[in-house]
Amino acid sequence: MTTKRTDPRRHALDILNELCSSQITLDSLISSREESWNLSRRDRALFNVLVFGVLRWQARLDWVIGRFSSVALKKIDPGVKNILRIALFQAIYLDRIPNSAAVNTSVEMTKTGFAPHIVRFVNGLLRNTLRKIEKNGIDTAVSYPEIRTDPVKGIAVQTSFPEWMVKRWIGNYGIDQTIEICNAANEIPKIVIRTNSLKTDREQLIRDLSSDAELIVPTRFAKDGLELAGIEKSIPEMEAFKKGWFQVQDEAAQITGAVFHPEPGERILDACAGLGGKTAHMAMMMKNKGQIIAADIDKYKLESLKKEMKRLGIDIVKTRKWDLTHPLENKNFGLFDKIFLDAPCSGMGVIRRNPDIKWSSSKKDLLRYHKRQVNLLSCLAPLLKPAGILQYTICSTEPEESLDTVNVFLSRNPDFVIEKNIGDHYPEWRDFFVDKGFFKTFPHINKTDGFFSVIFKRNSKKNIRQEDEKEKA
Repeated sequence: MTTKRTDPRRHALDILNELCSSQITLDSLISSREESWNLSRRDRALFNVLVFGVLRWQARLDWVIGRFSSVALKKIDPGVKNILRIALFQAIYLDRIPNSAAVNTSVEMTKTGFAPHIVRFVNGLLRNTLRKIEKNGIDTAVSYPEIRTDPVKGIAVQTSFPEWMVKRWIGNYGIDQTIEICNAANEIPKIVIRTNSLKTDREQLIRDLSSDAELIVPTRFAKDGLELAGIEKSIPEMEAFKKGWFQVQDEAAQITGAVFHPEPGERILDACAGLGGKTAHMAMMMKNKGQIIAADIDKYKLESLKKEMKRLGIDIVKTRKWDLTHPLENKNFGLFDKIFLDAPCSGMGVIRRNPDIKWSSSKKDLLRYHKRQVNLLSCLAPLLKPAGILQYTICSTEPEESLDTVNVFLSRNPDFVIEKNIGDHYPEWRDFFVDKGFFKTFPHINKTDGFFSVIFKRNSKKNIRQEDEKEKA
């Protein structure tokens, strides 16, 4: 048997190996490679299941490997470890793939890059492990650490999360809720889309998508959202997508965009615009009237954003390649009615969509992101008009990136205050607003991505005049 470059298992192994040796995100890595793969729809589905499945259950798979390996886990080559993970994931979590096929394909992949004694090691370990699992069942063959006696280790292994995350969540939420958080983050998320209200409405879109999805359900909270299940083709292949009738966007992101409430005729800055999900949502709420400056440091993302706006029929967006981590003079850019900052963050609220975050993040990253977020907010603040709105949003609810960032920004910018009564304007979303006007969603509570958002209002004309005088001097 030979493994070809079109084999989804080989591509899964290549991606997992590169994640071990680089700082590139899973989404970026797949996007840069997928056009050259030439995979059938069935093989692409298997590729996705293997990559996302291994990353979701990596710690649990490693525990199984460690129970049966004659070599300490930390001494096993990362590439070999990934081969073992792929094989065990297929055997333990997938019903349609025979164990013999999982073993044989993994042994063949080992042959292409490792010495014969490594091939024998992989073959022997897998056959011995699966023989015992088939005979006794996984829970009998493998003894996992007990949550009752060692909560951190037990939850980390059984739900497959790094111990540092589990430890901090137990400290913040307690043991029971930490288990809920981890279980929710391991669930495969639903596909959620947002209707392009410039071209159609939700009811019409449901009818238009009826032949592409087995189940179409309106989202519980976002008025323009739909949940799709059992889709018959990829999103870009759908006729409604080609016509620009919708975008893919989680419900929590849709709500944060709606709370921003841009109005027709306003001048808006979408800072860190990325690929334009929230940019387009703003334009739709503005009825394609006014001006949106979509800024980002990544010119390739901005090129994609331009194409996306064209697909959606939006023409009020102008793109700017700006490094927003440096102070910007308002005399060069003008002042904005509202600024939306979807800030770079740890992404710990979207682990269910990006399981690689489990293994690429560290506690040090939280402090690094916190400093960057404070800097971004402080650099954007002078660009806001008196009484203007600055919304800060992240797909994380970690204290360093939420409460700490807010407190430091306010201490350095006394002309800004938090809009605390936003929830009163949106009674259907009042439960998302907690003390001090903070907006939070959680996968284990709301069945959405985990988001934090807060709206600042600039309330001092005096400070703005002082800044203008300083510039003139």
